[in-house]
Parts: sequence; structure tokens; C-alpha cells
Amino acid sequence: MKIHIASDHAGFNLKEFLKASLEKSSVEVKDMGPLLLEHLDDYPQTTEKLIKLISQNPAEKGILICKNGVGVTIFANRFKNVRAGLSWSPKHAESHRLEDNTNILTLPAGFISNRKAFGIVKTWLNTKFKGEERHVRRLKQIEKPTA
Repeated sequence: MKIHIASDHAGFNLKEFLKASLEKSSVEVKDMGPLLLEHLDDYPQTTEKLIKLISQNPAEKGILICKNGVGVTIFANRFKNVRAGLSWSPKHAESHRLEDNTNILTLPAGFISNRKAFGIVKTWLNTKFKGEERHVRRLKQIEKPTA
């Protein structure tokens, strides 16, 4: 299994923890930055590379981390083929993988512990999309451009 990961300064320490923990669990992790902690960075600049990769390869999976998780979620969902979902619990992450086929997990570093984040990530990675007709239908509906 392979996962891409990126953050801003507020998510950097959690990104580093998750990267090490996932690698210990035999998950291949591609760190897409930042590679050094820069306290004045902006999440659109530090996460865009990962989002564009997922947009072009929607079967791939990624993790984005910022302080509250909302900024990276909003930014990611502006890109075609990206379905980013913010989670704060394993059960919630499981739900949006099962029903919404999310391909990017976003995490709020300022509101969850490292241990909880790792549990969320493991659950999300190990959950497969149900593929039920009603979920597929809804995903097709949101692919259509809006006004």
C-alpha cells in the first residue's frame, strides 16, 4: 500500500509522526512536503503538489494536515477528481471512505492526538468504498459543474 502525505507548518509534526508510524506498519509513504518546518508557510503552497497528483490519479490516496483541517479540505475539493474528507475519529473516516469514496483524508493537527490520528489513518486506509448504486449515483451528481 502507498500513501502520499503533505502538511503546512501547523501539521508538520503530525505529518512526521504519521510518516514514521506508517512506515513501521509497512506502508509506503511519499512525503510531498514540506521537508523542513517553516513557520510562515501557507497550506495552498505546501499541499498543492499532492492535490494535483491525486487529481490526475484519483485511484491514489493522500493525507493533508493543517491546524483545523478545514483549509486543506476546501482547497483540495476545488480540484477535479478529488474527494477530500476531514476526520476527527476512526468511525467518521470509515464512513466517508465507505460512502463517499474519499481519496484524500484531511486531519486537524490542532485538535487530535498523534495516537488518535494514526488510528484514523489506519481505519481510512483499510476501508473500501461500498460501491452501492445510491453512493455511485450521488458521486456522479457532484461531478457535474455547478453555477
